[in-house]
Formats: sequence, C-alpha cells, structure tokens
Amino acid sequence: MTVDQSAVVHPLSPLSPAELEEATALLKRERSLTDDFRFVTVTLDEPIKAQLRAWPEEPVPRRVAILGFDRTTATVHEAIVCLTSGEIVEWRAVPGAQPPLMFEEWEAIGPLVKSDRRWQEAMRRRGVSDFELVQIDPWGGSYVSPEEDDPSRRRVCRPLTYVKKHGEGQPYARPVDGLTMLVDLGRMAVLEVNDLELVPIPDTPGEYIPELMRAEPRNRPRFEELREDIKPLDITQPVGPSFGVDGHRVTWQKWSFVVGWTVREGLVLFDIAYDDRGTVRPVLHRAAIAEMVVPYGDSSPTQFRKMAFDAGEVGLGLLSTKLTPGCDCLGFIHYFDGIANDQDGNALVLENAICMHEEDVGIAWKHLDPITQTVETRRMRRLVISTIANVGNYEYGFFWYLYQDGSIELECKLNGIMQTGALRAGQKSSPYGVTIAPGLYAPNHQHFFCARLDVTVDGPRNTVTEINSEPVPTGPENPYGNAWVARETALRRESEAQRSLNADTARFWRITNPNNKTDVGAPTAYRLIPGANTRPLHQHDSPMLPRMSFTTHHVWVTPARKDEMYAAGAYPWQNPGPDGLPRWTQADRPIENEDIALWYVFGAHHVPRVEEWPVMPVDRIGFSLKPDGFFDGNPALDLPRPNATCCHTK
Repeated sequence: MTVDQSAVVHPLSPLSPAELEEATALLKRERSLTDDFRFVTVTLDEPIKAQLRAWPEEPVPRRVAILGFDRTTATVHEAIVCLTSGEIVEWRAVPGAQPPLMFEEWEAIGPLVKSDRRWQEAMRRRGVSDFELVQIDPWGGSYVSPEEDDPSRRRVCRPLTYVKKHGEGQPYARPVDGLTMLVDLGRMAVLEVNDLELVPIPDTPGEYIPELMRAEPRNRPRFEELREDIKPLDITQPVGPSFGVDGHRVTWQKWSFVVGWTVREGLVLFDIAYDDRGTVRPVLHRAAIAEMVVPYGDSSPTQFRKMAFDAGEVGLGLLSTKLTPGCDCLGFIHYFDGIANDQDGNALVLENAICMHEEDVGIAWKHLDPITQTVETRRMRRLVISTIANVGNYEYGFFWYLYQDGSIELECKLNGIMQTGALRAGQKSSPYGVTIAPGLYAPNHQHFFCARLDVTVDGPRNTVTEINSEPVPTGPENPYGNAWVARETALRRESEAQRSLNADTARFWRITNPNNKTDVGAPTAYRLIPGANTRPLHQHDSPMLPRMSFTTHHVWVTPARKDEMYAAGAYPWQNPGPDGLPRWTQADRPIENEDIALWYVFGAHHVPRVEEWPVMPVDRIGFSLKPDGFFDGNPALDLPRPNATCCHTK
C-alpha cells in the first residue's frame, strides 16, 4: 500500500494514525522484528527545503522517522521508512546511546520498587506500611561518574518516593527524604536501596482541590470557601473566528503557517509567512522547543542528581494534556490532536493537544493630536497557538503568539507543584531552598528552555548581527556626555555566535537578509528581543554541567541541518556531555549569508516562595521577534477602527 499524494494536505502535516501504523508494520515485516523490539518514537521525517519549494508541482515522498530499542541487545536503532515507495530507506544502530524513558518503563518502575524488601523495610522504619498510598516518581539516570552512569554499560533510573495522606492526597507534601534507589531498566531490577538517614516525613496535607481542602482544617494556605464575588466575563465571536484552517495549514489576517507536532518537541510551527500587500514574505521555516532542562541547586543526597531533560528524556509531546474550553482556552477554539505511539507501534491519539484561538490584547496604537483634538485608536488582536505538557509535578504551557503588527512571541507558562524535600528533626530551614510548610522545603532550581528558530527572513539565506548600545566618550563629538550609539556586528562563524545577554549594552540581535534591501538601503530584518533570563549556577568543574552546556550561552547560530535538531544532543539520557550545540559548533562553520538556525536559550531562576504552595500561580518567561526594517512603516496602520465613536473623533 502507498499513500495517495493528493490526500496529503501539506507535506509538513503530522502523521495520521493510519500512516504511523503502516510505517511500523512495514518495519516489523521487512526487518523481521520480534516482540523485544520497542517503538520509542514514530514521527514525520520532514522533507528538505528544496522539496518543499518544488511542491505542489512536484510530489513530496511521505517518509517516517522511527526510533526503536532492541531490548535483547540493548541497542538503539534509527530507521527511515518511505510510505510512498513502501521501502526502508535507512536502518542503523546507534551504539552506546540510551533512548528516552518509555511509558511501559514508567508504569513498571513503581510496582518494581514497591516489591523490593529493602525498600519495604526502609518505609516501615518511617512508619509507612500502606504502600497503596506511596507514589514512586521515576527520575532520569543523570550523570556523575562513568563507574555509576556509563550509558554504554547499563540503562538506569533513580526513583524518588512520596507518601499521600490519603488516596486522593497530594504526594509532594510528604516526600521521603534520605532514601534513594537505583533501578536497572534493562533487567528491570532494583540494584540499590540506600537508606541514608531517617528524616521525618512531613505531616502537612498540602491539598489544593476544594473538596479536599474543606476536609482538612490544617490545610495551608488557609481556605474557607471559593470566591463568590466574580461576575461573568463572556468572550463571544458571533460570526466566528478570523482564522481559516485547511488540515494543518492555517491562515489568519496576513499570517499563514502549518501546525506541526512531534512526540519529543510537542508543538512545532512551520512555514510562518506574512502577506505584505500581496507578497507572501517568509519569516521562519520552523520554530519549536529544542530542549529544556531543570537543574536543581541542592547538594543533599536525595536532591543533588535532579536534572530533568523533559524534552529529550521523556517527550513534551508525549506528555501533552487534553485542553478544554473555558479552562485552558477561551473564545472560538480550534483544536488539533497529537499523534503518538505505544511501544508496540500502535497509534495513540492525544485529543485536543493543541488549542488555537484569538485574543484581544489591548491597544495596538493610539494618538491624540493636542492641537486639533483628533484621536485615533486601534486595538491589537493576536492568534494564540498553545499546548501544555504535564511533567509529573510541573505543567509547562507553550504559547506562540502572532500579532497583527508582524510580531511573533513565545511565552512559556510554568505551573504545577514544586519539587519538595523534608527537613531533618529540629531543622527550621535548608540552605538550598525555602521552607514552605512545617517540616517541608522546596529546593532552589532553574528552568532552561532552548527555542530552535530555523529562520528564513525574506528568503533562505540570512545573517545574524549583534547590536550593543555604547556611550560616546565626552569630547568634541559629545560635549554634554549624553550621546550613545548602537553598534552592529555581524556574526560570521559559529565561534563568533556563542553569545550572552549584556544589560549594560542593552544587547539584542537581528536576523537580517543581506540580499534584500529596504527603501533606505538596509537589509530587511527581524529583531530578537530577549525577556527575563539567567545562567546556570553549577561550578565549572561540576560533572553535571557538561550535560546541559548549551545553557552556558543565550544565543547560538549554526547551519540549519536536519541532523542537528536538539540542543543537548539526540540522546541526553545518561549522556555525560558535552553534546549537541557545543559539539557541533567546534567545526566553526560559516554562518554569514547562509541557511541558518538561531538557538535562543532562556532560563527561569526559581527561588521558591511560600505563596507558590501548594500549587503555583503561573510564572511566565519567553522572548519575541519583531520586524526591524522588514516593512516600510507600521504594518498595523490598516487595522480597522474599533466600534466606538470615542476612539476616532475630530
């Protein structure tokens, strides 16, 4: 069976369930795979840009990228299956690599640990005998030393233990500190149970569901009843939305793009372009979260290994939650499903994984002429494309915004429940965190995200430049000492394009097209505007820092290659590093006037607050891209006047 090319809406559309299962069945058949072969991820093998430029005049083969794991040989395999021709195009082993955590492993770890007599004895020492109330959270193998963590030797994880107050209780209020385990995932055996110290389990409920809070008078923060003084706020679009959807291709106002999806990255946006008075001008070929890592800053035995690569070690798409109207999105909503796979190669439909809707975000522009008393006001609307991943205790919302003035923004919303630790008897606080309830603290930590932007500003060849604002020395050219200049420097090679923020010079970056000039003779460009940010606080000699060494710079620029997609490398599980960006850029390739990818790393620095317990208010971090000489004036001048006479009077 081959795919009918005419039935494919767009070559970048995600796989359908039928395509996914056709690809896995073909691989099973042609490679005579046994039941010990596990399908880790199955996703679209994205066409190269030359194929996309020739489409639809020339058909694009429909190909599938498969990551598999042979349990008998403990070997990772990568395969490319072409559905159009019915052939296996590529098949290769990746020795020494470890795949992401599989759902079947996740489900097996808890019962495995609970069946271990050493663990049971350690729990009874702590007064816990009802193991049904115990929650086991798998954590990645991390990397501290080759003796313990060599990925070519064994595949391991290090679970942590929590105890619920009751069946529906919140587990992170009652962490079991001083107890660690080492599990061999290949053999599915508990190698070690280390009962290091008898730390009291906190006796705090930490509930946040109203019914459970009412039942617990000692709940913190104090809860009486839900508020009743909030009046309805309805958002209506009586004639429907302003966007159009054709399969996975979307048009909205002057924007057009394709909604993509991968198990690892979750939401991907392709082919983002702006219709500038009849000319469709490309901005981004591909935009997605290439990796994220959450390192913890606590040296205690139960905490120090915590370093979660939530994209590469599990999969942001795999962990996506079902979005619901009125809760996650408001207004007229269009949903896209995500498609994942189980370990046998069957398709899993993740319903409502992506939400798309419009929002009014206030004033777009306004001016009152004080002489004529003429006032003109326009309101700004944005299109929101969002997804939310549940990573155990945390929720991460990824919200891409397209604005009517040609701007693009990514906002990451951090939410959920903080990781916790138990205080020793008589201890009031930990030096590595904040006490959030009696006997309970939340460790200091950071969240680093890396967005990979495959840029196509006005065409396929771009240059990134850096702009630093510098004061001019007092003298004949600056007699009053007030002048300053914005100096622009082109980043010509990868070694020059490993850059960090500098508040003293208000540093930012431009993605320019030197082959396309504006009316004033400058290259057309978009500006990367950083938001809040930080840097990792691990010491330079930390054995854990190389794993996340992509976080040591805020901006990287590389050639845009299909085999260089993930900031920490393709296989971060137990990877000692450095891998990914720091390894690739050692080649010091030219990046001036080339087909390039810009990688922006942004970090949230989290010193916990009591007000973030028992569930966090949303915290936000991100960046934006704004046209910077891309247009010949304000592209939002043509917005219609609002339906109110006070907004345009004379």
